Amino acid sequence: MNRVLRRTYDWLDERLQVSDLIEFMKKKSVPVHRHSVWYYFGGVSLFLFIIQVVTGILLLLYYKGSEELAFESIQFIISKVEFGWLIRSIHSWAANLFILSAFIHMFSVFFEKAYRKPRELTWVSGILLLFLGMGFGFSGYLLPWNELAFFATKVGTDIAGVIPIVGKPILIFLRGGEDVTGATLSRFFGFHVAVLPALFTVILGLHLLLVQRQGMSIPMSVEKLPPSERKTMPFFPNFFLRDLLLWLLVLNLLAVLAVFFPWELGAKADPFAPAPAGIKPEWYFMFMFQTLKYIPGQLWIFEGEVVGILLFACAGLAWTLVPFWDRTTARGQENRKLTYAGLFVVVYMIILTILGWLS
Repeated sequence: MNRVLRRTYDWLDERLQVSDLIEFMKKKSVPVHRHSVWYYFGGVSLFLFIIQVVTGILLLLYYKGSEELAFESIQFIISKVEFGWLIRSIHSWAANLFILSAFIHMFSVFFEKAYRKPRELTWVSGILLLFLGMGFGFSGYLLPWNELAFFATKVGTDIAGVIPIVGKPILIFLRGGEDVTGATLSRFFGFHVAVLPALFTVILGLHLLLVQRQGMSIPMSVEKLPPSERKTMPFFPNFFLRDLLLWLLVLNLLAVLAVFFPWELGAKADPFAPAPAGIKPEWYFMFMFQTLKYIPGQLWIFEGEVVGILLFACAGLAWTLVPFWDRTTARGQENRKLTYAGLFVVVYMIILTILGWLS
């Protein structure tokens, strides 16, 4: 058996220069400090995205992206296709865990100030990947064409439609018309399986290239130490095997969630039926949805909902561009005010999400 493996490796090495790749990976090192655990969430996010791609392709073999057949095709997948219910549940749970892992990764980078020079573009590309991931969630939510997804999409696109000047064109573009119809489903299907994956793949490739070129950031407190006192570990095999072990644990978590908490389908969407009570977005949009509920209907001469949406848009832009305006950190000094602001954002998102879930 060993001889067969060795001959296979030699055959591949002769054609693909595998040994050169392994030597390159051995030369890469990972900083070791008390915050090193946060490094792993980037890899976990990548792993969960790979799972979504694989399970999404399997679902695509049976899914029909039309108003007449979408719901029935999902019913067929979960009831007739062997292990179809499991693949669908894994796909849905992986999507949610991906967003959670990406949020954890983003906030760990923020609090460690790992966006500072020369990693500004790494941060921006990572934020864009998070936004695209949320776009995956929003577009994929409608694809089962069930009652909850239909009305949640209607509410979500209505919110986008209230943006001054560009809101109406955005609503028409997303829906493919004035209302949520089969045209909306076709558009969201196209976004979910073609447009967003293409954009995500390009930006992900850039993000990974930047990480490889610049290496992993170290906290400012560790950066001040002399090189002789900084600890590192080889990327391969030390860090790689730890990363792989965490991937296996995440895979087990996915299996448990998919088996014991399978994703429900609900009733088929009926555009003429009244909206069911308690329509809510996915959890990662909940804090924004709940905030808009607390804003008064009228603020001076402006609609409260419009003000809320514009504030969230400005906050998102400021967050994306934080490496370019955080001059204190750029000079190598700890910006504690920004750290406290980040803690406020985390607490705010958690509390508003819980309140939205319980309301």
